[in-house]
Amino acid sequence: MTRVVAAVLGLAFAGTVFSLSPVKAADLALPAAPYIEPVQEFGGWYLRGHIGMSNQRVRKLDNALFDETVTVHKKDFDEAVFFGGGVGYAVNRWVRFDVTGEYRGKSKFTGLDSYPGGFGFGGGTNDYTTNKREWLFLANAYVDVGNWHGFKPYVGAGLGFAQIKLGHLLDVNVPQNGGGWAEKHSEWNLAWALYAGIGYQLTENWTLDLGYRYLHLGDTRTGDIIAFDGTNNSYNPLEFKDISSHDFMVGLRYSFGGAPSMPSFGSDEPLFAKF
Repeated sequence: MTRVVAAVLGLAFAGTVFSLSPVKAADLALPAAPYIEPVQEFGGWYLRGHIGMSNQRVRKLDNALFDETVTVHKKDFDEAVFFGGGVGYAVNRWVRFDVTGEYRGKSKFTGLDSYPGGFGFGGGTNDYTTNKREWLFLANAYVDVGNWHGFKPYVGAGLGFAQIKLGHLLDVNVPQNGGGWAEKHSEWNLAWALYAGIGYQLTENWTLDLGYRYLHLGDTRTGDIIAFDGTNNSYNPLEFKDISSHDFMVGLRYSFGGAPSMPSFGSDEPLFAKF
């Protein structure tokens, strides 16, 4: 009798265990992975404005009357202020494009050449003075290369057109008590630029931009130089070859909808976000 009771109790216990095993297995199953919303690629429009200072150069001066005896001693442009603005589009957190228009202020030019005397004439010098200004229009592309504690370096390139305007030229030849002058001249050139800079996101929408630009403006020339006594035996404008500029700029960008988030190598909280 005792053996029968024990067998019955054993069968009842085994049935209870098997009946509960599905519940226990369900309880031990791994929880479902949480849903992670995919990261949206940023894209948005922005406005920009900038102001800066140019440091300009000209590779060579030339003239139809120059020969191997003429030595150019000086060909300097003064620094000049420029300012401009534009509209751009950030494709994502790495790549953006913009188009800009810029007015480059008056820069004074001073030049000096000399030539030795020859049979029947003495040596002389030419002191040149004029001024130059430009309108510059560029289409630009940039790559933002990272984020270090909110500072975002970038590199870029631009291509477009520049209208170079030269004022009246004055040419004074002191040793020969002579010289000449030339009319104003304006022309359009192909222009290109290379950029390097750094942006800092001040707020969700505003970014401070500090940049350097190498700008190539091409060639230009004055009007025809006419002697003070009114004579002019040949067409001989003063030619400026390969005008370039090292530009330093500060600007602001306003992004509609906020600036893109980027992988950060430090804290990227805007410095003035709390304001």
